[in-house]
Amino acid sequence: MTLSLQPVRIRTESSDEEGQLVMAEGLLVAILIQLSADHGAEAGHWFLEVGFGNLGYPRPAPFLDLTDALAWITTQAGQRSS
Repeated sequence: MTLSLQPVRIRTESSDEEGQLVMAEGLLVAILIQLSADHGAEAGHWFLEVGFGNLGYPRPAPFLDLTDALAWITTQAGQRSS
């Protein structure tokens, strides 16, 4: 599965607004948001705001970086679609 990212700003009820749309083969599969300084030790980590299709559940803990997030998305999508 080939994933691509599109940076976006997301309106939230917090100071988190830097996000990434995650596309797989041209389809939107997830929205990730980077956690702001308000989150203390998790500032800069990436949170799965929304997972579509087979990425909707379970919701993982925040990811250290985008590489970890994309690896999880790839693994989960592969496990669930087989």
